[in-house]
Amino acid sequence: MIATVAWLMMTTVFTVSKFNEKVWRAAMRVPVKRVSTYGEIARFLGTGAYRAVGAALSKNPYAPEVPCHRIVKSDGSLGGFSAGGGAARKKILLEKEGVAVDKDNMIVDFEKVFYPLAGADGKG
Repeated sequence: MIATVAWLMMTTVFTVSKFNEKVWRAAMRVPVKRVSTYGEIARFLGTGAYRAVGAALSKNPYAPEVPCHRIVKSDGSLGGFSAGGGAARKKILLEKEGVAVDKDNMIVDFEKVFYPLAGADGKG
C-alpha cells in the first residue's frame, strides 16, 4: 500500500506541501482496528501544530489509502471528516474496520485502540 501511495504522490499533478505529505505518511502508520490522534501525529512530527495536522488531513486526496478516518481527537471523539458524509461517514468506516463508536461519536475503549506513533522521546 505504501508503494501505491508513493506512486500516487509522485504522479499527482497538484502541488503538495512537505508538511501535508509528512502528515499523510504518519496517518498511514495507523493500522486497521486502531486510531491515533491529531496531537499524536503532531508530536511524532516534532511540532505542537495539531490543528495544522487536521488541516492537512482535510486535504487528503488519497483516502482511503491514506486512512485519515483513523485520526481522532485526543478525548476519543471523532473530530472532523471532510469526505462526503462527514463524521457519520467516519464512524461507518471505523466500525467497518472493527473500531466501536458509541452514540455520542466517542471511540469505545479509546485507550485500548489508541495507536501511539511517538516514542517516549517524541520520535517514532
